[in-house]
Amino acid sequence: MTNTITADALAAILASHKLWLADDPAGERANLTGANLCGANLCGANLSGADLSYATLSGADLRRANLSYADLSYATLSGADLRRARLCGADLSYATLSGADLSGSNLSGANLSYATLSGADLSGSNLIYANLSGAGLRGADLSYANLSGADLRRANLCVATLSYANLRRANLSGADLSRADLTDVITDTD
Repeated sequence: MTNTITADALAAILASHKLWLADDPAGERANLTGANLCGANLCGANLSGADLSYATLSGADLRRANLSYADLSYATLSGADLRRARLCGADLSYATLSGADLSGSNLSGANLSYATLSGADLSGSNLIYANLSGAGLRGADLSYANLSGADLRRANLCVATLSYANLRRANLSGADLSRADLTDVITDTD
């Protein structure tokens, strides 16, 4: 069950979280577990280290948001705009990111380096130029995802589903693709 958060309550939570990040004793880590933030405008927000597990962020504007080391496990981010967002070290285990936009241009997509995306649903997502280096994508669904130009160096894609994914110009150096489903993957040789 999700809890609807008003704009005023969200502003107060973000202000308190900002103080927490600055080690101010008056601050408190943002706890948005199970929050309903569908369509929320969090463009440029600093939610580094926040708890957003089980939150619903479908269609939310998270462009350039800092979600580094945040807990987004089991969160729903379908159709969310995460262009150029920072998600390095974030926990996105079993999160739903189907149809999300994590793209960028000139090698500046969303930063998901060393993020945990085990069992996550990234089907149909836009990951053009995304940084997924060292990311844990074990068992993730990347079918029909656009990973053109993505950095997947040392990523764990073991048993991941990559069917019909676009991997043109993607860097897969040192990536673990054991038992991955590579059915009809689009590569530079196509």
